[in-house]
Amino acid sequence: MMRSLWTAASGMKAQQLNIDTISNNLANVGTTGYKKQRTEFKDLFYEKLSKSNADESGGKPVNLEVGHGVMPIATVRSFAKGNLEQSNNELDIAIDGDGFFEVRDANDNLFYTRDGSFKISVTDGEARLVTSDGYFVQSDGGDIELGEDFESINVSGSGTITVKLKGEEEAEELGLLKIVTFANRQGLEAKGGNLYKQSAVSGEPVEADEGQGGNIKQGFIETSNVQIVEEMVKMIMAQRAYEINSKSIQTADQMLEQANNLRR
Repeated sequence: MMRSLWTAASGMKAQQLNIDTISNNLANVGTTGYKKQRTEFKDLFYEKLSKSNADESGGKPVNLEVGHGVMPIATVRSFAKGNLEQSNNELDIAIDGDGFFEVRDANDNLFYTRDGSFKISVTDGEARLVTSDGYFVQSDGGDIELGEDFESINVSGSGTITVKLKGEEEAEELGLLKIVTFANRQGLEAKGGNLYKQSAVSGEPVEADEGQGGNIKQGFIETSNVQIVEEMVKMIMAQRAYEINSKSIQTADQMLEQANNLRR
């Protein structure tokens, strides 16, 4: 009887984490470049009450065993591409492919993102392309410095960056937008703020050759890949699983009560 209590309790804890993950997906349905997650589970060890055996007369072909519940094992992130939404803002850049933008913070730490809603930061008269949090967007030559007389920016489909300076007729080429890929994207460590960090299992960032990480779409942003209806269905299923596990605990409690009330 006690086994059923602990087994059902493990199911309730697992479904609570499942609900937490689904809630985070729904909360980020409007987050630029967000990639949804799902929770994976595994069953726990089994107690063998009777083992199978084989002899000349045939023996017993199956085991008698009972499991001890479930536990979460991983949260897997889906890097399926979100919809590309036109913004007509020249600083909004989306990747139509598997690549990531590389950005750098003030301490020279490198991060990776799919959020291409960039901004202009002017420091000491020098304009740079940055994220909303002020991280410097990287090109093949380092920070993207737009110059003191910056007027407009253009990024080609292959990632070539050119800027138009005030009073100049010809656009100046600044380099190639740095797009990287990873052998194991699932191994990237989410840091919040739409940022990921390289980990021991993600592999080294591989700088994509021109166009290899995906086509660059200027004037577009990538929306979240969360499907609201799909997440709501998952939430209902998780809620029902939580309820049935709680019913199992109540049933086991009632059976224990009956056993305690037995009299000779």
